[in-house]
Amino acid sequence: MGFVYVANIFADTVSVIASSTNSVIATVPVGDRPNAIEITPDGKFVYVANQDDDTVSVIATSTNSVIATVPVGDRPFDIVISPDGKFVYVTTSSANTVSVIATSTNSVIAIVPLGNPFDIVISPDGKFVYVTNTNGDGTVSVIATSTNSVIATVPVGDRPNAIVITPDGKFVYVANGFDATVSVIATSTNSVIATVPVVGINPIGMVITPDGKFVYVTNQVNDIVSVIAISTNSVIATVPVGDDPEALEITPDGKFVYVANRGDDTVSVIATSTNSVIATIGVGNLGFSVGIVISPDGKFVYVANEDDDTVSVIATSTNSVIATVPVGENPFVIVITPK
Repeated sequence: MGFVYVANIFADTVSVIASSTNSVIATVPVGDRPNAIEITPDGKFVYVANQDDDTVSVIATSTNSVIATVPVGDRPFDIVISPDGKFVYVTTSSANTVSVIATSTNSVIAIVPLGNPFDIVISPDGKFVYVTNTNGDGTVSVIATSTNSVIATVPVGDRPNAIVITPDGKFVYVANGFDATVSVIATSTNSVIATVPVVGINPIGMVITPDGKFVYVTNQVNDIVSVIAISTNSVIATVPVGDDPEALEITPDGKFVYVANRGDDTVSVIATSTNSVIATIGVGNLGFSVGIVISPDGKFVYVANEDDDTVSVIATSTNSVIATVPVGENPFVIVITPK
């Protein structure tokens, strides 16, 4: 049985949903305005960034209780956990730093100064962390985890936000919100090897297929998803979806992409074999939610509906909503326990 953890940004809680019953089995108080959430690879701990009180809450999944509250820098924004589960990296947007937490002690062991940090990813081998610096900086900082120091600063496009890394760790893709491009960084040299124009403005969400062949990019303003072929770093398809798409996830087998359209309360389902929408699913009020997650077996999609305080559960076999789960006020981000 799996569990879904939902950060409720205005309730200052995390709701725990049992996937076997699609019901809330626990409500865990955390810090002020929880806006980012990640789970350790072994599924034993959940880390929650509390933006308005500059802390990270640590939840033990065995008891669904907070076992530690870790002070970090000003306005923690995003979180990534190392593949071995030993370290947590937290961007602090107002402090212009990344705080490094050792999970063995749940204490900050390093503070790394950089630009104006936004989104963050870690390489599959855990050796490097990549951070977008937005709000006029227009760079990506590269942190070596062995020394917790910046080893490179890579100029990219205007207002970089989302960032993803290929499964083999060879390339980093960066969505530049203000110039409608995606920058491609070769991790071997930490330099931009391609700049890919996408349709419209404000590319904001990205996923990479499990086979590392394609990148899917949402474009909020133009209501489309651009598909980039990694082999050529060119757009091979532009897929119309619903209004104001932002968050998206891909099934573990790479066959389908689920796109949360926050402007019209729908989820678009794209078949990657044809790059066409095969279903449009009505859900709750998505509002400004960025919360969508797919179960490890690919059978269910969970969507946080921020404006009506629920989570929709979609069965991928029928692409229909099979449950609507009431949670806390303004569910925002969401994770699921691994296999």
